[in-house]
Amino acid sequence: MRFADYAKIYVTAGNGGSGMAHFRREKFVSKGGPDGGDGGKGGDVVLKGNVQLNTLLDLRYRKYIKAKHGEHGGSSRKTGKDGVPEILEVPLGTIAYDADTKERIGEITEDGQKLVIAKGGRGGLGNWHFKSATNQTPQHAQVGEEGEERSVEIELKLIADVGLVGFPNAGKSTLLAAMSEAKPKIADYPFTTLEPNLGVVTSSDYRSFVMADIPGIIEDAHEGKGLGLRFLRHIERNSLLLFMVACTADIAGEYNSLLHELKAYRPDLLDKPRLLAITKLDLKPGFRLDTPVEIDDDIEMVEISSATGHNMETLKEKIWEKLQRIEKEESL
Repeated sequence: MRFADYAKIYVTAGNGGSGMAHFRREKFVSKGGPDGGDGGKGGDVVLKGNVQLNTLLDLRYRKYIKAKHGEHGGSSRKTGKDGVPEILEVPLGTIAYDADTKERIGEITEDGQKLVIAKGGRGGLGNWHFKSATNQTPQHAQVGEEGEERSVEIELKLIADVGLVGFPNAGKSTLLAAMSEAKPKIADYPFTTLEPNLGVVTSSDYRSFVMADIPGIIEDAHEGKGLGLRFLRHIERNSLLLFMVACTADIAGEYNSLLHELKAYRPDLLDKPRLLAITKLDLKPGFRLDTPVEIDDDIEMVEISSATGHNMETLKEKIWEKLQRIEKEESL
């Protein structure tokens, strides 16, 4: 599944229809009063949450989006039809910003939730509204308002149960491919993953959870270096963080560096439950580390090999147990 977590679109809401200046003219009623109807409201441009989506890819190919105009008012006080809104379905976790002012417009977090990002213009009033004791035959009606027009930046913060956190080449993509049906790009060079990948991990008893493989961190990512903030924002929505460090690296050093990057970006991310997977155990004789890992943290560690399946079921069970504990605590 190709992923896209950012799009910039240009949206134009529909104009409101103009009111009508009209007078009642019927047989035996030669001088009827004003009866011009109101114009219809212009269509809005709306984001709508869809739990089945997990990418903004469609919006990358729809740069210019316009809603329909409202119809003009008619005689006999008939109101014109409202313009049809333009509804854009987006994944949960989508946030919209005004591209010029950087003002946050809103966020989609629930299935079916709607967010208006450009308001349609109000319809103009027909001339019957302007009748008064001193003006029995108003000759004017209101023109409909123009619809809102703006540039909008849309970004997605992934909502996944488990987020994989590690430096490039820690084995995140290999783990995702081994545990799910996802097919991320895998190679022996850094930054193979340039866009996040999602995979659903299932077990034999039909338990499942969603795992996100996100581009690797580099030092000073919190300052925007490398993929920087594009990566870090996705971690905010994960229930559990699975830290991954290759067994051939300085395990304690890399783990502490990862913690530092998260803390520098958003200190509250360290409050999230976490696990540490020590990867690529197949590179060690007997699948054993040379020396015990000493980390100043009570984090639970699992030594795995995604290539051979070593301890993968154990890792699944530990992830599932933690997710169940998180769900139980959130329900209290």
